[in-house]
Amino acid sequence: MKKILLAYSGGLDTSCILTWLKEKYNVPVVAYCANVGQEEDFDAVHEKALKTGAEKCIIDDLKAEFVKDFIFPSIQANAVYEAVYLLGTSLARPCIAKGMVEAALREGCDYIAHGATGKGNDQVRFELAVKSLAPQLGVIAPWREWEYQSRTDLFAYAEKHGIPLPITKEKPYSMDANLMHISYEGGILEDPWQEAPENIYLWTKNPEEAPDKPQFVEIEFEQGVPVAIDGEKLGPVELVEKANEIAAAHGVGRIDLVENRFIGIKSRGVYETPGVTILLQAHQAVESLTLDKEVAHLKQSLVSKIAELTYNGFWFAPEAQLLHNFIKESQTCVTGVAKIKLYKGNSMVVARKSEQSLYSEKMTSFENMSSFNPADSGGFININGLRLSAWSQKNASIKKSVHATA
Repeated sequence: MKKILLAYSGGLDTSCILTWLKEKYNVPVVAYCANVGQEEDFDAVHEKALKTGAEKCIIDDLKAEFVKDFIFPSIQANAVYEAVYLLGTSLARPCIAKGMVEAALREGCDYIAHGATGKGNDQVRFELAVKSLAPQLGVIAPWREWEYQSRTDLFAYAEKHGIPLPITKEKPYSMDANLMHISYEGGILEDPWQEAPENIYLWTKNPEEAPDKPQFVEIEFEQGVPVAIDGEKLGPVELVEKANEIAAAHGVGRIDLVENRFIGIKSRGVYETPGVTILLQAHQAVESLTLDKEVAHLKQSLVSKIAELTYNGFWFAPEAQLLHNFIKESQTCVTGVAKIKLYKGNSMVVARKSEQSLYSEKMTSFENMSSFNPADSGGFININGLRLSAWSQKNASIKKSVHATA
């Protein structure tokens, strides 16, 4: 072993891990911190890493890559895990892992270390990404190796080694923040019958205190990618930030769920995903106008698989790349505008338009039958009903035979 690159945040786990790695392996450690849009004092993170013993601290700005290469493709796919979770952490992990691998190779590191626990999903996501991108790199997962069993143990370790900490024992929430969302786990949230306290939410307005007047927002898409809000063209990062600002002010984007981790454990999480919530709704609305019926249904049949692959850490796997290529191809006509209404924690689509629209008011209207011959529907129904009639007649004869012998 020559040198280790550690995924570093400056929090409890990674601060202790940095010291532990130095003690156990006695090799240089490079601290790596990815800026994926979290509110962070990166100068303080850099300073703390060096004081804790890192040879070097890399602060990597990945916001643009995170939005363009991970968030937007997920919106194009309408990917939602277990019908609720919009995959904020799941999408950030492969983005960070890619940055880590590139940094490790530049810095001459032959091992990567991370602070994911032995019970969680992130250990899988980081390590599968490394195996996909640079299998020659070794991986160190301290939570699977050291003798410490809890964060209480880490508090004691940190106090012993004089490591300053950002959280307290009274409020030991595990948080993950990025441009897309904030997640909360641990503490009182480990009891799924306990409501999350209001003071846990750092981003979205309490819906009860949100504005009493609804707000309407128009979101424009080009080939499935959001490009403008209320007519203002914005870059990818600025667009997500604007969507976050609008939706958070109305308390939109809070979810509370018990999810199935990849390794089989159920976990209760609370999430705030304001901007992407309305971007996803708007995208689905534009798709409803522009996608051919069979393409739309085929795409929908693949959504749960794409979400599952993302959640489980297979973003760089060949099957995931194949599916994303299909999704990208399906989006060539998904261009248009959707209008969203936000009010007291809720958001709903109220209008949509597109020059690529397949919707025909003339064809659909109950006031105009000239473009559609209702008599054709009879033959359509008869053809589709042939198998049902045959099944029903056969089934009826079987039932009569059974009753007769009885």
